[in-house]
Amino acid sequence: MDDQKKIHERVKKILYSLTGITLAENKDIMITNRLDKLKRNANFSGNIDNLLNQIEKEDKFVTEFINTFTTNKTHFFREDFHFVDLRDRVLPNFSSSNEIKMFCSAASTGEEPYSMAMTVKEAGVGIKASIVATDIDTEVLQTAANGVYRFQKSSKEFPEWLKPQKYFRRRVQKNIIGDEILIKVNDDLKNMITFAQMNLNDANYPFEDNQFDVIFCRNVLIYFATEDQNMILKRLFRHLKIGGTLYIGHSESPQDLINYSKRVGQNIFIKQKEI
Repeated sequence: MDDQKKIHERVKKILYSLTGITLAENKDIMITNRLDKLKRNANFSGNIDNLLNQIEKEDKFVTEFINTFTTNKTHFFREDFHFVDLRDRVLPNFSSSNEIKMFCSAASTGEEPYSMAMTVKEAGVGIKASIVATDIDTEVLQTAANGVYRFQKSSKEFPEWLKPQKYFRRRVQKNIIGDEILIKVNDDLKNMITFAQMNLNDANYPFEDNQFDVIFCRNVLIYFATEDQNMILKRLFRHLKIGGTLYIGHSESPQDLINYSKRVGQNIFIKQKEI
């Protein structure tokens, strides 16, 4: 095994130990590029072996390592049929007197939890909701908390049933090219969401059993090995109420939860009994 391959295998081992994330065999170019980025983020001028030694043995630069090697691909109303289901089937059962509690388990830069909040607003006047949104990457969580995004006016990112100008303010910014603008989330949406760092690979989550009515865990399980996906889903399920709804990504499987839930749509599951 050559030196570069040894380094790549070491990176994979460290990433798995810290996060549970598994990198595929075809990620060599990505790993090389991100190692360069890691050295910049850590402001580290030595060789990469010394940097990895400090991460493994001294717990230094762990945050920088995690932030560098996690993937954060997202956009507003991704897989919008889940938000239609949330609007039309789930939210009509709630009002200001019975608050809906929701959890977004892979918040990334915030587009998903803000899409959840906008869906609540669109579902009806007076519905009270709280959203906990977590991610392992502290950098993307800061972006989410800031709530400022680049947006192309010609984009089809928002569904036809929603007017984004109700929920964003345009920000004046120089050097914006073409039809791109900066938009900032309104405070009433921000106030619905609590952002926090959390590792899905942790043995326990900081929530009560049966705390949430809705859990979004979408397009993050694909980064974990099958057995780890199953464990994550079981941990999440413990915090979902009986009758609550779990949304997972279009290419993801409910694993063992299929025996404890009812499928009601495309990767939409209602919890029917405890595991």
